[in-house]
Amino acid sequence: MKIGIIGTGYVGLVSGVCFAENGNSVICMDVDEKKIENLKKGDPVIYEPGLEELLKKNLEEKRVTFSSSLKEVVQQSDVIFLCLPTPPMEDGSVDLSHVLDVAGNMAKYFNSYKVVVSKSTVPVGTCDAIRKLLSKKTRYRFDVVSNPEFLKEGAAVPDFMSPDRVVVGTKSKKAAAIMRELYSSFMRVNERFILMDERSSELTKYAANSMLAVRISFMNELANLSEILKADIGMIRAGIGSDPRIGSSFLFPGVGYGGSCFPKDVKGLLNTSEENGYEFKILRAIDEINNVQKLVLVHKLRKHFKYDIKGKTFTVWGLSYKPRTDDLREAPALTIIEELLSHGAKINAVDPVANDNFKKLYGKKFKGVKLFSNNYSALKNSSGLILVTEWNEFRKLDIARMKKLMKEKVIFDGRNIYDPKFIKKNGFKYYRIGY
Repeated sequence: MKIGIIGTGYVGLVSGVCFAENGNSVICMDVDEKKIENLKKGDPVIYEPGLEELLKKNLEEKRVTFSSSLKEVVQQSDVIFLCLPTPPMEDGSVDLSHVLDVAGNMAKYFNSYKVVVSKSTVPVGTCDAIRKLLSKKTRYRFDVVSNPEFLKEGAAVPDFMSPDRVVVGTKSKKAAAIMRELYSSFMRVNERFILMDERSSELTKYAANSMLAVRISFMNELANLSEILKADIGMIRAGIGSDPRIGSSFLFPGVGYGGSCFPKDVKGLLNTSEENGYEFKILRAIDEINNVQKLVLVHKLRKHFKYDIKGKTFTVWGLSYKPRTDDLREAPALTIIEELLSHGAKINAVDPVANDNFKKLYGKKFKGVKLFSNNYSALKNSSGLILVTEWNEFRKLDIARMKKLMKEKVIFDGRNIYDPKFIKKNGFKYYRIGY
């Protein structure tokens, strides 16, 4: 099948390369010509495990190509995926200008029937808006389909190649058959193709991410209460997670969620509710809870040092919002670092892959941050370690080495990954979430 991908960001690039890996002919388009040149050379620009290898393989086999020409992509493709940014605005609404601008411009290049697929996370009614826009500008037949993505950063390639579900929103039998055929090679073992109308599909994406945000925030609230009541949140998690009606996923307390999806989608669904006269009370609370949770470790740290941390140096392990990605969007580490700097502290920071992104995006804003390539080097003369992102590299501690390097022996664990008995046995003070 001939597939066009418009937008080579995280979703677009992963989708394009994975479609190519399953034998399709894919052309990816972006207005950023420098990025296109890098992609042509096999540089994926973003960090995602397994992506670079697949990109180079499919470039060599000429199943994926890259272009900056919208006309070229539209006219060479039967199915066109819109994988464009939909950034949140200050009021929580979604900026659809990129999606609608491209939809308006692409119509003039139609040369046959096309399936236009909305892959970005968009408010309910966006497919209707795209359809109306295209109808005014082309005489060719087309269908507009909603096909939200459910990729997890750090596991996007296996998620795409073996999806737990493929949601497709369309009332067109022809478009539905094409989409089913397109995804059939990804679902050889189990049929996970879920067909619905466009509006339900659009809302499904918001509902899924918001539900996960609810679970995370509930556990964080429960952890905070457990600490007050001197209960063990780890045991509570095991107790409730063993109930098959609840399950164990997304029940780990921590310093809040981040990334490009949960914060934006919670706010987006809130905004949609308000625009339609409905007060979605639980989501309002979840958004507030998450903002507060990002500062829980800072409160513990300041209390430990009797609220005087001016001039002290602290080490932050982990900058990305989660392991196996260099994505810093809404990362809890940013909130923690900003708060510590505001109280006069200095920061040594290290992340296995996000250092360059941090320097590029926040180097000027956070001048009190010194970046390190080695997590132990970052501990020299530190008054405390703050674990924010649970990278595997950080899970096992060389405690003897830490004793020699650190000025004060205290650890603030934002993901509860260390054994408190081991830490305390070696003379360290240890703070975590929910204890």
